[in-house]
Amino acid sequence: MSQNGAEEIPWVPAEIGNIYGVILNDEETLARYGAALTGEPYKAEPSAPVLYFKPANTIARDGDEIALPARAEIVEVYGTLGVVMARETCRAEETNALAHVRGYIVAADLTLPHDSLYRPPIIEKCFDGACPIGSEIADMQSVGDASTLEVRILVNGMVMQRWALSSLRRGIAKLIADVTGFMTLYPGDVLLVAAVAGAPRARAGDIVAVEIPRVGRVENRIGGAIP
Repeated sequence: MSQNGAEEIPWVPAEIGNIYGVILNDEETLARYGAALTGEPYKAEPSAPVLYFKPANTIARDGDEIALPARAEIVEVYGTLGVVMARETCRAEETNALAHVRGYIVAADLTLPHDSLYRPPIIEKCFDGACPIGSEIADMQSVGDASTLEVRILVNGMVMQRWALSSLRRGIAKLIADVTGFMTLYPGDVLLVAAVAGAPRARAGDIVAVEIPRVGRVENRIGGAIP
């Protein structure tokens, strides 16, 4: 069995392990939260990656219907690129960090709206099915330079947001180096590189999708809230 029990979910690529998201890692989001980040208690933009966790219960497959938690009416759809690790990695150097990467995967980071910057958004980000991922990992050779990729988020077939990986504050190699400077990543672990501000919102009955050319697409229907 894999480290997080992925083999119990047969449609998940065998390589998938723990999933870690990264916030405040793109220029749009940093600009939007600028005043809040430079005021109390932070006083400055983060000097290290700010991570959150998407546990195994959040993983959903392409085509699944995602039920919202009780009393939830709206969900934000953060589309992003997942970087899948190939081997155990600790204290990687930026110059060779990409040698530790297995490939890339498309992901939808579903999140209930929230305003707090002062507590971990566990309820908002960790409900069942809150992380639909693609069914295949795109190898690095076929993708090429990931900084040229564009992420598109669609609701009911309409592109509602698009953002370029060239806007990342920490590119993929720098992100891996900084994260593994304080924690070990294992084979199959995934880094979701950014959650860009202004994510489109969806309600029950909407079809949401995230697509990244050369990487993949994941599409899901938002179901009604669990009673």
